[in-house]
Amino acid sequence: MTALIVTFLLGAGNFAMHKAVLESGHPLLGRMPWFVQMLDGRGTLVVEFFVLLGAMLFVGTGNAGWAWAYAGYTLLNAVAAWLILTRRV
Repeated sequence: MTALIVTFLLGAGNFAMHKAVLESGHPLLGRMPWFVQMLDGRGTLVVEFFVLLGAMLFVGTGNAGWAWAYAGYTLLNAVAAWLILTRRV
């Protein structure tokens, strides 16, 4: 149960980072393919939702290893968001 809650909280953090990057106006966003630019990139939030849903379903079946995998995914997202938001990329 704890792993499921942690996964959900990590997902909320992923959504916040994703939204911040989308609203940053970084030039890198303009170089994304046309299908990503549709709806101003908001379609990528749907993908983010399905990644979170999948992780929560796997964690909910009792496999806490998926919580660790999702934590790693969140760490990579945090590094990427930091690089984009601080204009280091």
